[in-house]
Amino acid sequence: MVVEELIPESQNGEHSNIGTIGVALGFVIMMILDVALG
Repeated sequence: MVVEELIPESQNGEHSNIGTIGVALGFVIMMILDVALG
């Protein structure tokens, strides 16, 4: 994803995938709420 380029600080350290997973989950939740509340 492009998250690594937008937020390079999220790729530092041993837990480098947590930032990418968090952004992906946030996007999915946002889409679900958008469709549900339409």
